[in-house]
Amino acid sequence: MKELIQLPGQTRTIERNEFLKTKGSVDTNLYYIISGSVRVFIFDGDEEQVIRFGYKENMIVALDSFLTSQPSNFIIQAIKKTVLKVIPKIEIDKLLKIESNQILWSSILEKLVLDQMDREIDILTNSPKERLQRVLKRSPQLFQEIPERYIANYLRMTPETLSRLKKS
Repeated sequence: MKELIQLPGQTRTIERNEFLKTKGSVDTNLYYIISGSVRVFIFDGDEEQVIRFGYKENMIVALDSFLTSQPSNFIIQAIKKTVLKVIPKIEIDKLLKIESNQILWSSILEKLVLDQMDREIDILTNSPKERLQRVLKRSPQLFQEIPERYIANYLRMTPETLSRLKKS
């Protein structure tokens, strides 16, 4: 991952609640979070559904738009003031011309896919208590970085249910 972080790119600061990417836009940048936190979400009808979080030392991307250069329904918004390194796709493409870097890129993509599969399994098969336990095992620092209302949404439960589960 350090090879990606060292690529040319600009640093960008987004304020709390500011959007990094909006619904229907194309975004072919990869973002490395230096500080702060963001959420990736979509609208399901009129309701927001959090898909992913990013915080210090995470990479975040609207992967569908990044890979296809097409508009995406994903929205990326700062939860708190966030400093990011913006890595344009053109820089990643240059990096990938070196064969050994293709292995690195494959491992990054594999991790993104496996993380998404874990999330799908959580949502489809586990009880709220099991979903909470699994997310805490994967991301023990989550509650230090992300407000509980967003975590509850991510886990597809009410904030009250999350609060009750945390107490038990």
